[in-house]
Amino acid sequence: MEQENANEESVTEPVEDVRPNENGQIAISGHIKIFDPNSGEVIVDKRNAIHYENISEALANSLANKAVGQIYSMAFGNGGSSVDTTGVITYLPPNTTGQNANLYNPTYSKVVDDNSASNTDTTRNKLTVTHTTGKVYSDILVSCLLDYGEPDGQDAFDTTTDSNSAFVFDELGLISYADSVENKRLITHVIFHPVQKSLNRLIQIDYTVRVQSLSGGNS
Repeated sequence: MEQENANEESVTEPVEDVRPNENGQIAISGHIKIFDPNSGEVIVDKRNAIHYENISEALANSLANKAVGQIYSMAFGNGGSSVDTTGVITYLPPNTTGQNANLYNPTYSKVVDDNSASNTDTTRNKLTVTHTTGKVYSDILVSCLLDYGEPDGQDAFDTTTDSNSAFVFDELGLISYADSVENKRLITHVIFHPVQKSLNRLIQIDYTVRVQSLSGGNS
């Protein structure tokens, strides 16, 4: 009997593992809406692709306060698709590999960082961060307006039949800031059907980038 009691006393309860969770993950997703702010017509409404290597570098530089890596400009191009003689559109895949990735054919860009002196209209071209207390995600809303007179050289009316025109856009990306042109990075890329920018219309782009923690908590 004494031996049994000794054995019982030697049993120990498992110790709860209270080590911090060091395996948390971050998910990045994006959504783009292109519309006419006057008529309300929605022209493009779709998700984008993320360049994970470049955005990881951008996040690290931003968190380390290196004065680089933040979203700086929105780039437009016309090399993401082709239209055959019957009107069928063929789309190329987004560019999401290689540090030097870019749009297929960049033709125009606009600064959207409202802390930059290069941004000439910070009320309509800006970055807005939104977060709801208790949630594990935050959104960056990138707002960009192509006004009537921009870009220079556009057609008077949106009636072109040439999908390769310089201001018929079919791809768009966000570019992170760097202290030299060659170090700026493409961090997102989205390809869509051709959209003409002409003097007779405004085009508004609302580009939402969601940064979400996958380590737990409320979704």
